[in-house]
Amino acid sequence: MATLAKGGRTNTLGFIIRALGGIPFLFIGYRLYGVDEMGRFAAAFVIIEILALVCALGEKRGLAQRLAEGAEDNVGSPANLVFDGMLTSLLFSFTACALLLVFPVIIFPSGTNSEFDTWMIAAIPAFALTEILLAAQAYRYDIATTVRARAIVEPWTKSLAVGALFFIPTFSAGGLALAYVTSIYAALAVALWTFLRTYGLPKEWRPRPRYLGKMTARALPLIGADVIERGTRLLDVFLLGQSASAGAVGIYFFAKEVVSVPQKLKTSFEPILSPVITKNLKIGNFTAIANQVQQVGFWIIALQLGIALALAIPGEAVMGLGGPAIVGGTGALAILLAAEVVASMAVVSESVLVYIARKRNLAISVGIITLQGVLTVGFILLANHLGMDEGFMAAGAALALFIALLVSSLIKALVLKTLLKAPVSNWRWALVWATGPAVVVGFLATLLPEWMELAFGVPAILGTYLAVIWKRGLGRDERLLFSKKSPVPVPVEDAETPA
Repeated sequence: MATLAKGGRTNTLGFIIRALGGIPFLFIGYRLYGVDEMGRFAAAFVIIEILALVCALGEKRGLAQRLAEGAEDNVGSPANLVFDGMLTSLLFSFTACALLLVFPVIIFPSGTNSEFDTWMIAAIPAFALTEILLAAQAYRYDIATTVRARAIVEPWTKSLAVGALFFIPTFSAGGLALAYVTSIYAALAVALWTFLRTYGLPKEWRPRPRYLGKMTARALPLIGADVIERGTRLLDVFLLGQSASAGAVGIYFFAKEVVSVPQKLKTSFEPILSPVITKNLKIGNFTAIANQVQQVGFWIIALQLGIALALAIPGEAVMGLGGPAIVGGTGALAILLAAEVVASMAVVSESVLVYIARKRNLAISVGIITLQGVLTVGFILLANHLGMDEGFMAAGAALALFIALLVSSLIKALVLKTLLKAPVSNWRWALVWATGPAVVVGFLATLLPEWMELAFGVPAILGTYLAVIWKRGLGRDERLLFSKKSPVPVPVEDAETPA
């Protein structure tokens, strides 16, 4: 639990840095390049991330189990096992790149912004390898490297590069694509450097085709879970891109990028949670796993709700950063933030289900993304039938995501509770007590000029909320875990009992 708390503190710091680094990219992209250009970039970005996750072979969670088993069976060095995953990932990545080069319409349904856009395809192998390297570091309880790579280097490189490239005539039109590719490879460099210092080079390593085949077959449920989990966040953008203009996709993508900041905060707990869970599974300690799910689940939903309030209440001011044309997506932003709050239980539950009920978890995930797809198409067609503008289409896509993630959380939590034979709910009444004063502060903040609403209102809302959570939501031992610089394992006993 102390390890998880330390990872939580590091992730919270990473969230703040990522927020500061990601905002300039959105501001520069929408203000200098335009809404349509960002819409075309978003359509390509969706496909790149999905294929990269496929090529990562589920190693974000599967590598922890392979390393634990390898250490127990004395199968080579840990670096050898990581390189097995990296080699297989590269083979899949090169295949995916070749497919997109032959059929570029898959990634550019609305055309390209420049001839440099094709370079986005080169991000697939780098993204996949970074996922594997960061998972290897997380197995050693090193979450700081994930924060450095994903929350500092990647967003800040992308923001700085997109601004610089705009003023270079040769690369100006392709600034969005080139900045994105540069940021992905910069994150890979950070992850690789730390990995080599931690694990070193492999010893007497050579490709083992039979083992790699077995590893890939075993990873299929994990690949499906990763792709579907991320796919639920991208399917709405993809379907909207098939039904609406590039401008509408651009507006929706702005809201999605704002929401991606707290979303990364949630999903970045997975790497540090995976090794803790796998080690408890080896000794059959289901009670400890249930306690960890409850604790981490509450920490995540508490942070998610606070961030959602801080960004949704001054939503028009937040969306206004992208320009007046973007403000129409404020409703979609609020719904998307709420969707991430209700998704927290599904994410934590799935981090256990992928090990103890892989096929069942995959079946549930397939059903959820199917539900989302049907609802998204249905809401878009309804908006068209009623003659509503594209802002309502975007809100409909967001609402479909909210419903799908809510259903996913309820089902996966129930399945996990049944398998562990212990409660796993992340609900505490302190969430309600903290929301009330935060809403009051937020309402007062909306009376201020827009720049003050953002500069002072957002921190005031989040600060008020977190102050109540700290006092009413966390038990004495939890506060000790989060406040100590070098925490030691202590039992968490006096926290409010989860419902």
